[in-house]
Amino acid sequence: MNQETAQVLASVRQFGIQLSATRRGARLARLLAVEQLRTWGLEAISGTTAQVVAELAANAVTHGRVPGRDFHLALTSTADTLRIEVTDTRAGRLPVPGHPDGAESGRGLLIVEALAERWGVTPGPVPRKTVWAEIGLPWVRAAVQRGSATRCATTEKL
Repeated sequence: MNQETAQVLASVRQFGIQLSATRRGARLARLLAVEQLRTWGLEAISGTTAQVVAELAANAVTHGRVPGRDFHLALTSTADTLRIEVTDTRAGRLPVPGHPDGAESGRGLLIVEALAERWGVTPGPVPRKTVWAEIGLPWVRAAVQRGSATRCATTEKL
């Protein structure tokens, strides 16, 4: 294994926990996610992550709940992205972002869509589904923006 491969493998961090499909379990998912980011040194995205986890966990508890079954929270951090996954046991109810007019609920996935760079649903294995969201790490976005600004400045000089 060369040094570059070793660095990539060393930079992948994972966290996972099974929680009860209750409001208390959803709240605990949010708190544990924020604490895990703190231990990884990713406090810069803890607010965004807390909101995304809260929405995905609330959906798992509200719409994906099967009595007697839990849900699973997983966080995976790579060099440039944090991936949040919430797995529940109701595969038949796939989430769709809603546009509720005047409703008091139904906006969770719209919030996830606004905060995450990407999100989606992975079906299976039966009877499960995983709703996931990816958040770019701020220093990667800053480097990309700096690179874009440098390219633009170089192009203008030509």
